[in-house]
Amino acid sequence: MVKDLIRPLPGVRQLSLLQQRMAFRGSALYWERNYARGGSSRPGSYNRPAKAKAVFVNDFVRACEVTSVIEFGCGDGLQLSLANYPRYIGLDVSRSAIELCQRRFAADPTKSFFLYDGACFADRAGLFVADLAISLDVISHLTEDAVFEAYMRHLFAAAARSVIVFATNRERPGTAPHVRHRRFTRWVETHGQGWQLLDVAPGPNHGPDRADFFTYERVGSSAVGTEIRGGGVLPRSAPTWDGSAPPDSASSPWGRAWLP
Repeated sequence: MVKDLIRPLPGVRQLSLLQQRMAFRGSALYWERNYARGGSSRPGSYNRPAKAKAVFVNDFVRACEVTSVIEFGCGDGLQLSLANYPRYIGLDVSRSAIELCQRRFAADPTKSFFLYDGACFADRAGLFVADLAISLDVISHLTEDAVFEAYMRHLFAAAARSVIVFATNRERPGTAPHVRHRRFTRWVETHGQGWQLLDVAPGPNHGPDRADFFTYERVGSSAVGTEIRGGGVLPRSAPTWDGSAPPDSASSPWGRAWLP
């Protein structure tokens, strides 16, 4: 009886989602408003998910002797507070998020932060380049196709050696206007000339919105800092990923000594 009293009336949830969609004005503005109003980077940057991401990336940085990391979508820095990186550059579309990070890490000279606008980001000189580029819980929030395309080009162009993506990898309707799940590996398979999928490791959660860790390594002689513009494909030997349960990653390739 009590459950019946507190259960939303039919159509109420649909109406709420409709109101959210009507108020939605794009992913960048959504996140700026979120942080400006005192919001956070959401559950993925807290507790078990945050610790799992920190352990995975920190282990990779240590095992592969990574000297620098660049992150596209640093948020408010909560996730970063668990990181152990020698040098770090954080980019985000939200000015408020960048200001939060600047204050949070004001005493840390190894960390730098910059406002990111994919439509105005043209790093032809490769100034924003690090050994490892990371994207943690960001891709599902890139609702616009043009924004997604630019983000992926910039993410891979900024990596001298490796890319780690923590994301869902299946086409699925979003649960809110600012959420859009994509099979992003298709983009890399089509446009990722010079990149190979090295490893897929299961994320900490379960269910249809589960995100996993995808690790890519640069192969061949692709120029660092050069944006991926299409036409290239991954080598035939690279593993493929269909969005189902991740393969066994107990013997992760980067667990051995890594040579650039």
